[in-house]
Parts: sequence; structure tokens; C-alpha cells
Amino acid sequence: QDAIDRKEKRSETFKTAVHGLDTDTPALKTEELGRRAPQWVRDNLVTMCMRCKEPFNAITRRRHHCRACGYVVCARCSDYKAELQYDGNRPNRVCQECYIFLTGHTLLEDREGKHKGILEKGAAEVSSRSLLCSSLQLLDKNGKGGTRGWFVIPQDDPLVLYIYAAPQDVRAHTSIPLLGYQVRDMPQSESRHLFQLAQSRQVFTFVADTEELKQRWMRAMARSAAGITHPEEEEEDA
Repeated sequence: QDAIDRKEKRSETFKTAVHGLDTDTPALKTEELGRRAPQWVRDNLVTMCMRCKEPFNAITRRRHHCRACGYVVCARCSDYKAELQYDGNRPNRVCQECYIFLTGHTLLEDREGKHKGILEKGAAEVSSRSLLCSSLQLLDKNGKGGTRGWFVIPQDDPLVLYIYAAPQDVRAHTSIPLLGYQVRDMPQSESRHLFQLAQSRQVFTFVADTEELKQRWMRAMARSAAGITHPEEEEEDA
């Protein structure tokens, strides 16, 4: 696994140096698929297939890139070939959705009309329309270890905190309804900026990278916990 991680890191560094890749580069528009080379999503920004949402692992579910849209997908979801105009109309590995768009073929397993569940919101899409988003660490119950992830309070769902394993994942692994919680400040411990969400016996302890980020999260969570969904509501209450 260490060897795989080192190889992927070197590969990403090389591609960045050669192509000047930028993770903030916007995704291709639908009409550009196949006509222009896509910006590849970095391997280390996702922990699951961006199509079927199954988690990656080093043995049975490896990472691949769709040559049309640049998404990181598993082998099953990229087991298709389509001619791409930007590559001289040569067949390239593409994901199922791009295959359908580029070839016009319909697949029996197409899930286009499937209703999205509460966690089926992509991190990148939600983050672009969020009240606040950043990396945080959620400590376990004993406070000694925890999970670092990407945390988002969406504008269109401002009373819920969504937690992703990585900032480009297409599915949140959990969510916390914030309404009714109390936000508690905690003294700095071993250079860690701590704060808590508490309701009855349920307590979540978070670690922010800086004191300024901690204060921003405390303010945002306090607004959501009080049911304030827009800044103007907070001004009226004040």
C-alpha cells in the first residue's frame, strides 16, 4: 500500500508539472465531452467511485479515470470504450454516463431516474453552494483518536451537517441534524482547537486547524442549531 501511495503521489506531481493541472479547474460542459481533454480529478480527493459510490481499495476496486469527463471511477463503471474527438477519434476508456452520451446507446443498468437519498449529494457540488465547508477532525468518544474529513453545511439544507471522507466524494458517509444542539467552546489542548456539539447525552467533539476556523464553525453551527437559515433572520432576532 505504501508503494502504491508513493507511485500515485509521484504520478500526480508529474501530471501537475507537465500539464499545470489545477483542482479548481471547472468540469467540462456536457457538449464538450469528447471534444476537449478533461481535467482529471485527483486520486487523493476521493475515497469512493464517483459513479457507483462504492469505496476504493488497493486490491479488488482500483481507481481509474474516465477519459471523457475526468472522474475517478472503478473498473466496473469504466468498462466502456468510446471514440474521443480530442484524441483523434481513437477509442478510450470512459464511464457509463459518458458512454451513453457519446454513443447514444442505452444500457439496462442505467440508473438515470433513480431517486437520490439524503446522503447522495456530491461534496464538490454541495461545497460550491454552502454556508461553510472545510476540513475538520471528528474525535471518537474517548477523545484520543478520530476521523478527519470534509464537513459541509449546504445552503439548501442549512440545518444539517454533512460529513464526507474527502472533498470530491460523491456521497456523504454520515450527516448530523444540527437543530436543537448546543455549541460549546473548549480550551485549547496540545495546540488543538476544540469545540463540541451537545444535545442530551449525544456529544460530538471537533478539532479545527486554526482558532479562526473554529470560531467560524461555532458561529455557523450555532445559527443552524437555532433554526436560523438566512443571515437576515439572525439580524432580525438580534
